[in-house]
Amino acid sequence: MSDSRISKLIPAKIRCISGCHDAQTSADVFNVSQFQLPDPAGKAGGACTSALLKVLRSQTFDGQVGLTWVEVLKKMRAELGGNYTQIPQLTSSQLMNMHEPFRIVPEGSYGRRRAVLIGINYRGQQGELRGCHNDALNVKKYLIESEGFLEDDIRCLFDDGIHMSPTRANIEGALRNLAEDSYSGDVIFLHYSGHGG
Repeated sequence: MSDSRISKLIPAKIRCISGCHDAQTSADVFNVSQFQLPDPAGKAGGACTSALLKVLRSQTFDGQVGLTWVEVLKKMRAELGGNYTQIPQLTSSQLMNMHEPFRIVPEGSYGRRRAVLIGINYRGQQGELRGCHNDALNVKKYLIESEGFLEDDIRCLFDDGIHMSPTRANIEGALRNLAEDSYSGDVIFLHYSGHGG
């Protein structure tokens, strides 16, 4: 299928970074302090999310600007190399130049910035995780502090008994609302931490 035909079917530019190949397992890290995130407080988290945030924060706080998509992936892989077998992957809905600057909020964006953040620790279940809520909260903090998102425009779905529960119906509803309320020029961010399947 040609790129122009794909653009007509999916007019939005959708970019997805995944923690690993389908056959790999993303790592749940007991203490993310090794990634030097702000105030990790010895908390658990996902290795991929922690690596991404470290790379993005280093370009924000060290005065580096304009890391490309391929440079972000390479730096994430370097952060994970040696300790973790997972290899972050990038997928795009349209043909893209990997040497463009990595941007969550593209230059010239003029619409609302909204996010859905999903963290599922599977409390009390076989395969329970420890860091999925922390991942989503770290991403939320980054989006607010560095990308100009407003807290009121970020919806969190966690299995913590406090936030909206991340059931299939609630996740689909949150995504449907996001799509129905989106207009040209808006920026939408989706984060998922939990088991794949």
